[in-house]
This record gives sequence, C-alpha cells and structure tokens, in this order.
Amino acid sequence: MPGRKLIACECAEVSSVSCPGAAGRGLCSRGAPGLSSQQLKDLKSSNVLHIDVRERWEIEKFGKIPASINIPLGELVEALQMDPAEFKEQYNQKMPAKSDPVVFSCLAGKRSKQALGFAMSLGFSRVQQYSGGFEDWVKHEPPEKK
Repeated sequence: MPGRKLIACECAEVSSVSCPGAAGRGLCSRGAPGLSSQQLKDLKSSNVLHIDVRERWEIEKFGKIPASINIPLGELVEALQMDPAEFKEQYNQKMPAKSDPVVFSCLAGKRSKQALGFAMSLGFSRVQQYSGGFEDWVKHEPPEKK
C-alpha cells in the first residue's frame, strides 16, 4: 500500500523506529519465549501459517522446514499488506487475517524476531517465533529440499 508507514516495535531490533505503547499493550516480543521444535511440529498439525523469512538462496541451498512458505524479511512488510488475491498469487497461500496464527522462522532467530515485531506493528495478534530456526530444526528433523 503506497504511503503506508511501518511502525515497528523497538525490541525487534529495528534501529530507528520505535513502537510507542507496544510494550504497554502487551505486544512487545522482548523476552517472549520462542517455540521449541516440538511445539512447532505440533502447531503444524493445526491451521498455523509458517513463514520462513530467510533469503530465497538460503532455502534453495539448505532446504526448508516442511509446510513453510518463504517470504524474505525484506519483502515481509509489503507482503503482509498485500491484497489477498495478490498474496495468494505471489506465495501460493491464503493471505493470513490479522487474527490468524502465524509463526515466523529464519536461520537462528534474529530475523524471525524482527518479523514478529513487524507483524505485531501491522496489527497481527497471534504471531509467534520459532527462535531456534532452521539450525535447530535440522538437529531434530530432516529439512525439505526445494
């Protein structure tokens, strides 16, 4: 959406932008525990949308967590504000509603923490992060090759 300004939570390590009042509304991700690999596996049997925010080349080279979709972190804010039809066409997945459960992951937790802050600042209320990321996943489960 042109002209729409992102306000990200400061705990998401976005240096120059802060989210006034986010912590007071209980939306700040600072200190929020990440999901374990088993919790993520259990959630995948429900209707959670799992978004891997690593770069495309990382997915192609190393594989991905099964049933996740790839939206690189640099595209995430724009993707979460797309028209639902455009989102479906681009990512082959139904656009999540702001009340839908969404889990973010990356390689080791830093980018997924940023993604969590971005999503919360856009009004997504049921977002979580798999902080161990792909590095942790492959210790427990085989990756899916693209």
